[in-house]
Amino acid sequence: MISRVDLRGRCAADARDLLPRASLGVDEALEMVRPLVDDVRRRGAAAVRELTNRFDGVDRATTRVPDSELTGALERLEPRLRAALEEAARRARLVHEAQRRSDVTVEVAPGARVTERWVPVRRVGLYVPGGLVPLPSSVVMNVVPAQVAGVGSVALASPPRPEWGDLPHPVVLATAALLGVDEVHAAGGAQAVAMFAWGTEDCPRVDLVTGPGNVYVTSAKRLLRGVVGIDSEAGTTEIAILADDSADPAYVAADLVAQAEHDPKAGCLLITPSPQLVDLVEAELARQVPGTRHRERVEAALAGQAAHVLVDDLDQGLTVVDDWAPEHLEVLTRDAATWAARVSNAGAVFVGPWSPVSLGDYVAGSNHVLPTGGTARHTGGLSVQSFLHSLHVVDYSRDALAAAAPFVDALGGAEDLAAHVAAVRTRVPR
Repeated sequence: MISRVDLRGRCAADARDLLPRASLGVDEALEMVRPLVDDVRRRGAAAVRELTNRFDGVDRATTRVPDSELTGALERLEPRLRAALEEAARRARLVHEAQRRSDVTVEVAPGARVTERWVPVRRVGLYVPGGLVPLPSSVVMNVVPAQVAGVGSVALASPPRPEWGDLPHPVVLATAALLGVDEVHAAGGAQAVAMFAWGTEDCPRVDLVTGPGNVYVTSAKRLLRGVVGIDSEAGTTEIAILADDSADPAYVAADLVAQAEHDPKAGCLLITPSPQLVDLVEAELARQVPGTRHRERVEAALAGQAAHVLVDDLDQGLTVVDDWAPEHLEVLTRDAATWAARVSNAGAVFVGPWSPVSLGDYVAGSNHVLPTGGTARHTGGLSVQSFLHSLHVVDYSRDALAAAAPFVDALGGAEDLAAHVAAVRTRVPR
């Protein structure tokens, strides 16, 4: 069912080129997305309407979802699901409130102060996927850190469907209302990201776009970075499991299946020095996959972007992990916490048999909007910091400026920027 990649005796740094990921990458999708983004820039709401009709089969006069639809969706929300969403939001809020930074003032010399202020962005566009399954949990993961950061204006976009009354999924609408978001747009894909970035008649432009999505959403975010801020390239989901022969093969198989049911392009790796574990996991997959609800999707992912990766030992396995830089990493080994502490490149790390990735998707308290496609080598997941930017405030007295002036004389002279020197010496002559 899953291919095997044998890295034993090989350089683990080759892993990035040898291990599978979704066949359609961001670079390839960019050229498909570019004309759509340009169309929205030129024609605004009219282009979003036409693209939504083309890709989602929905033709709406406006992307804005009426308040009555949000209120009605919340009123119809099943009580058990509402309780779960409230608990997910509570736990996420606790974790994200601990991330909020305080302003810091440093006196670098007598009378010379620099303050670093943390300022929330003014307006954000939060993207919630709506393709194969509704994702109310992604509403929680986007909205909570934005609110904790103090963002003043929050807009949310999610794809509409004819079967949902030409609106986003009702549970997505209900979750937005539950969390106090009253601006929701029925728009998805690259056109939703472009709508946020350029602004339309229905949706004023934003300063930052966050949230996961398919490769086309991720491509649009990369293309528009600079026009608008982005959180990370949170595209098609992926999991790596670093395991030794102590791992329960039923748990490993279940977690591979759970990730594969997200998307037929999901990436799934088992990295282990134990050929016996691979055999046992294969047997478990043969048992579990036929009975899973989304069998076709799971089989496509496991056959397409999955691999059992054999390594010499866990040290080599850790090198493979850091090179592949998975969105999610599970560590199912003896002394799992010690191995997990050595990981450098992963969106989120799940330690031991009682911390599965699916817990992180919902109520762990961590954020599930995470970098994919290897971008965890340089980018972290969504957090309160994603919605803040730092601002340095410089406050010098006259005496402090006079004391610094000789250094400006020397540095400005070395760079042949005489006016820089003059701007200081006009205030504090030699």
